[in-house]
Amino acid sequence: MKVTRELFNEVMVPNYNPAAMIPVRGKGSRIWDQDNIEYVDFAGGIAVNALGHCHPELVSALKEQGEKLWHLSNVFTNEPAIRLAKKLTDLTFADRVYFANSGAEANEAALKLARRWALDHHGEEKNQIISFKQGFHGRTFFTVTVGGQPAYSDGFGPKPGAVEHAVYNDLASLEALMSDKTCAVMMEPLQGEGGIISPTPEFVKGVRELCDKHNALLIFDEVQSGVGRTGDLYAYMGLNVTPDILTTAKSLGGGFPIGAMLTTKDIAESLKPGTHGSTYGGNPLACAVAERVLDVINTPEVLEGVKHKEQLFRDGLNAINEKYQVFAEIRGKGLLLGAALNEKYQGRARDFLVASVGEHLMCLVAGANVVRFAPSLVIPDEDIKEGLARFERAVAKVVNG
Repeated sequence: MKVTRELFNEVMVPNYNPAAMIPVRGKGSRIWDQDNIEYVDFAGGIAVNALGHCHPELVSALKEQGEKLWHLSNVFTNEPAIRLAKKLTDLTFADRVYFANSGAEANEAALKLARRWALDHHGEEKNQIISFKQGFHGRTFFTVTVGGQPAYSDGFGPKPGAVEHAVYNDLASLEALMSDKTCAVMMEPLQGEGGIISPTPEFVKGVRELCDKHNALLIFDEVQSGVGRTGDLYAYMGLNVTPDILTTAKSLGGGFPIGAMLTTKDIAESLKPGTHGSTYGGNPLACAVAERVLDVINTPEVLEGVKHKEQLFRDGLNAINEKYQVFAEIRGKGLLLGAALNEKYQGRARDFLVASVGEHLMCLVAGANVVRFAPSLVIPDEDIKEGLARFERAVAKVVNG
């Protein structure tokens, strides 16, 4: 069978509109398409391929586990899941782990746990969930409602109730919504889809204090910011604020689908047998790969390398901007960066993405006004330089029409 982009239109639901080229293989931070054209990958599968493509350690872990057990369901447990859970609890504030298949599922579990915890400890009235405008927490109906972007949640009928949205980095906005009816505040410690917005230290500290004041749980959605992406294993570690629940996915599997919710022993008690579940959650293949991802990333070499590579990106993007005057600022932390377009180029982020593909570079957008970069955490410096050279050519194309 000849696979073409046209065939996609014939057989797939039209909710995606992928590029014309079809990637067929990858190695490190390079990708090759059906015509053997090579691309530099600054997209990382949307902050997923934390160790690039076909990293030998991950290939080895998958092959080893593939010869043992693929799937059991949670009628039984398995060794890779228990090992991974032990590593996650050893490395973080958490005592307990719940495994899922994606960030949305991890967030769904976190929200259900928060509601059940509040019911158990404070009664039915304590059910309000507050999150932030321009936030993004997944595409299930609960998580997309909690995410603060109505364009994603409108049009599907009545939404889950008792969900409200404050303004990110505006403590007064959150304080005005909070009361003893608030069961949880959910936030990204670095907003991803909403435009690569970093929180101020005062804001994060204030959110924690408000949660404590009102006996509400603080949920950090680290689906995009976690597992080394910011230069810390988890972003909360660099903010000096500890959440009650943390969700992680994307980079956790290095490309193999897995998500996890982490929390304390006392809070976890509210998810008693039968209250929540997942057929594939804790899959042995996924957990074996994720354990190896953690082993490789959680080293001084890789985490310090992220900070060094961030500076290479910033220097390169600033140099491009000096020439072409297209960005208002470079946002983000570590290797989750956003080039925010200035007033002259508002609404044109996708134009830069399309031009980049034409120059054989893969990047992302974060809304209509931000070009987003989320490459491998171990991308070679020479690939950063080559990718930025291609991005500069793309910028020149857009600027020169």
